[in-house]
Amino acid sequence: MWGVIKSVLAAFFGVQRDRQRREDFERGNPMAFIVTGIVMGVLLVGVLALVAIWVAG
Repeated sequence: MWGVIKSVLAAFFGVQRDRQRREDFERGNPMAFIVTGIVMGVLLVGVLALVAIWVAG
């Protein structure tokens, strides 16, 4: 699972190597990447919203 999280984080920031991306597509479970990406996206939006509220308040 840690490998999926690392791959999704690298993809979020645009720093994933082409070799790693190809390996993920060949061996990885697509549902794990989709679910992890959605959860991490929601967490990112939540953290950004909390920071914005904190700075504005």
